[in-house]
Amino acid sequence: MSDDAVGVGVLAAHRSPQLADAGLQAVLLQDRPGLERWWQEREFAPERMSDPDDHHVEPVLREFWSRVVPDPEEGEEGEEIIAPFGRDWPGLAVAGQSAGPDAVDPDTSDPDAPDPEVAACELADELIERGWLPAPRLALVPSHRGADVPTALGWGGPANYENDTALISVVLRSWEDRFGARLVALGFDELHLSVALPPPTTALALPVAAEHFALSPDNIWQGSGSIRSYAEEAVTGSGHWSFWWD
Repeated sequence: MSDDAVGVGVLAAHRSPQLADAGLQAVLLQDRPGLERWWQEREFAPERMSDPDDHHVEPVLREFWSRVVPDPEEGEEGEEIIAPFGRDWPGLAVAGQSAGPDAVDPDTSDPDAPDPEVAACELADELIERGWLPAPRLALVPSHRGADVPTALGWGGPANYENDTALISVVLRSWEDRFGARLVALGFDELHLSVALPPPTTALALPVAAEHFALSPDNIWQGSGSIRSYAEEAVTGSGHWSFWWD
């Protein structure tokens, strides 16, 4: 962990193949007013987390979906939140066309597709420049892939929704593979991903938005208000996916 805040270019300098081969993942940690240096004040609990290898993404998201779909008693208002989907889990979204070793189907990978690691470093610099991450610290976390960093840390950001961060990592792993997503930063209760291959249309973004709702319902409950609005505002063509848990 860096002693001082870091600036533009630092994440890129530490997202090297050499560090990855050594089992270290670079990520930014951001404090917030009233919770400065939360990584020191709050106790991480990696021993409480299960192993992401023991879970599969679709059952995890299906269970999350069952928690957040509105009760039938909410009527049309509840239906509007999840439209065009119903109460049944809609299934996984179609993967973006990927490039390199993260391709879902290497035979159909696009050699001109954006490099996910380059996209991650560019987003980190943008978030720092725009003040989304005003004073981040650099952390090097022992983990073999970025999606597993929250579990390796024992991060408790989603604790009011899900205590086992391994389930969050399972979803992040799938987004790494399907959309070229990469973990860029963690806050006390927020998470920032870069996305090299976001869905380019609202039609393709809607099932992705349903997955986001299942993972982090506050993005919609206290944000866009519906899956359809969220898909249009925060998913379609967006290279930055952010999540928070109240």
